[in-house]
Amino acid sequence: MAHLWFEGALLEEGWASRVRIQILDGVIASIESEVSPQPADARHGVALPGLCNVHSHGFQRGMAGLSERRGRPDDDFWSWREVMYRFLDRLTPDDIAAITAQAYVEMLESGFTRVGEFHYLHNDVDGRAYADPAETAGAIVAAAEASGIGLTLLPVFYAHGDFGGAAPAPGQRRFLSDRDSFARLVEASRAKLPGDALLGIAPHSLRAVTPGELHAILPLAEGGPIHIHAAEQMKEVEACIAWSGARPVEWLLVNAQVDARWCLIHSTHLTDRECDRLAASGAVAGLCPVTEANLGDGIFPTIRYLEAGGRIGMGTDSNILIDAPGELRALEYSQRLAHRRRALLADEAVPSVGRSLFDATLAGGGRALGATGGLLAGAPADIVALDAQHPALAGADGDKLLDAWIFAARHGAVESVWRSGRKCVSGGRHVAAEAVARRYRATVAALA
Repeated sequence: MAHLWFEGALLEEGWASRVRIQILDGVIASIESEVSPQPADARHGVALPGLCNVHSHGFQRGMAGLSERRGRPDDDFWSWREVMYRFLDRLTPDDIAAITAQAYVEMLESGFTRVGEFHYLHNDVDGRAYADPAETAGAIVAAAEASGIGLTLLPVFYAHGDFGGAAPAPGQRRFLSDRDSFARLVEASRAKLPGDALLGIAPHSLRAVTPGELHAILPLAEGGPIHIHAAEQMKEVEACIAWSGARPVEWLLVNAQVDARWCLIHSTHLTDRECDRLAASGAVAGLCPVTEANLGDGIFPTIRYLEAGGRIGMGTDSNILIDAPGELRALEYSQRLAHRRRALLADEAVPSVGRSLFDATLAGGGRALGATGGLLAGAPADIVALDAQHPALAGADGDKLLDAWIFAARHGAVESVWRSGRKCVSGGRHVAAEAVARRYRATVAALA
C-alpha cells in the first residue's frame, strides 16, 4: 500500500485541492480531498489522469528524422512509405524491442500511460513466418515491460497491396498474413500478454483487407478493440471510390457495423455526412496531428465532428516526436490555421481549450483501448504529476493549469508518472531512461 498527496488533482468529479490517494495492488483504493498529508506520504504537485496513446508504430521511432530530405518534387505520404519500407527491412525482434522501448519511455515522460500498438511487422526479413508466429509481438511486450507502460496490443491483418485484393508489394512482405495464419498470430499474441495488457485486432486498411477477410477476422477480437486506418490520404479515398463506389469511411459505416468497439485512425478526409455518421456510430476517431502534419495528410474536421457528439483519441503514429500535450496543441492549432480563428475546440460550457481537449482525449482514448481511466476509486493508478513550481505553471490553477501545460510549458512540466501504481518517471525522467537509451543508441547505430 502507498499513499500519495497532491496539492491539487483533476478527479472524476472535477478539480480538488489537498488530495490524498491510496494505492493498493496497482489500483486506486481511495481518494480524500481537503486533507493534510501524513508524515509518510509522498508529496507532489498536481495530479492528472494518465492519457491513452491510441495509435503507435513503435519501431518507426528509430527512423525519426530520416525522411526529412527532399527526395523528389512530389514528396508525400507515399514516398515516405518507401523510406519506411527500407528502414524496416533489416529489423530483428531485438531491434524492434529496443526501439519500441525508447518510444514507450518517451511516452511515459510526456504523460501517456497506455499505448495502442498497431503492430504489423510480423514476419522475418525474407517474408517467411517465424517459428513462433508472435515472435515480434513478444518484442512489443518486452518493450512495454521494460518501460512499464500499459499495453493494448493490436495485431494487424495485412494481406494485399491495394483495394480489391491486389498483390502486395515486395516491401510489404514482412506484414503479410492470411486468415488462418492471422488467427494463429492473434492467439499466440494473447498468450504473451502480461498483467493488465489487453488485446484487440487491427485490419490494416481497406487497401490491405478484402470485405470477406474483414468479416472473417472480426470475431477474433473477442469483444476487444478494433482499429483500422481510414481516409488518411486523398489518393486512398479516390482509389476506394474507384473500387467500390464509396469513400473508405462511408464504406465502413455501411458494411462493417462500426460501433463503440471501433477506432478509425486518421479519418482525415470526410464529407459532412460521413463526419456526422461517424460521430453517431459511437466509434472513436484516432487522430495523430503531429504525424498527420509531418506526412502532409490534411486536417481532420474536428469542430464539426465534436459538435456532432464525436469521440476522439490521440496517437503518436510514426513517433516522429513523442509529446502528449504537443498532440493536443497541434490539433487545436490545425483548426486555427484552417479557420483563421482562435480557441476553437472549446465552448461556453467549458471555455478552456486545454480542459476540453484533455477531457475528450481521456474519455475517447480509454474507449479506444478498452481501458478504464481517470482518478477514481477502483481505477488503475495511472497518474501524471505536474510540477507546480514549473515556470510555465506559475500562478495557474484548475483548468488554467491544463492550458499552460498544453500550450506553454515545453519540457519539464511532468514531474512524476505512476503506471498501475509503479513509479515510472521521477524528476521528469524515466527511471530506466539511461539503460533504455543506451540500448536504443547501439541498435540505431548498427542499422545506420
